[in-house]
Amino acid sequence: MADDGDETRLRLRVVFGPDAMLGPGKADLLELIDELGSIAAAGRAMSMSYKRAWTLVEQMNDAFRHPLVDSSRGGTRGGGARLSDTGRDVLHRYRSLERRAAKAGAEDIAALRGMLGDMSGEK
Repeated sequence: MADDGDETRLRLRVVFGPDAMLGPGKADLLELIDELGSIAAAGRAMSMSYKRAWTLVEQMNDAFRHPLVDSSRGGTRGGGARLSDTGRDVLHRYRSLERRAAKAGAEDIAALRGMLGDMSGEK
């Protein structure tokens, strides 16, 4: 979440317990699966191994009451993946929470940024 064109951003991680978490990486993966229709392609777009992408999808599917990603194996008709209705709802709510947190914290984020030292490397 950029702040006035600079690189300041708020990264939100929601920890539900020791085995369930949703953060920016998983949200980005869900978004790319929805866009590309493939877990493998989404992983590649994030420079992530196929195994890592599948592991994250399995973690999310196991954590929620209903799977977030529906997938089918390849073959003559080809495979693919798509977000379930629950997956779309989870992604929408996570992105909404990100926007609301950034908006609510904008003043504090700007104040913190103003307290930073010279970050150009030319001290």
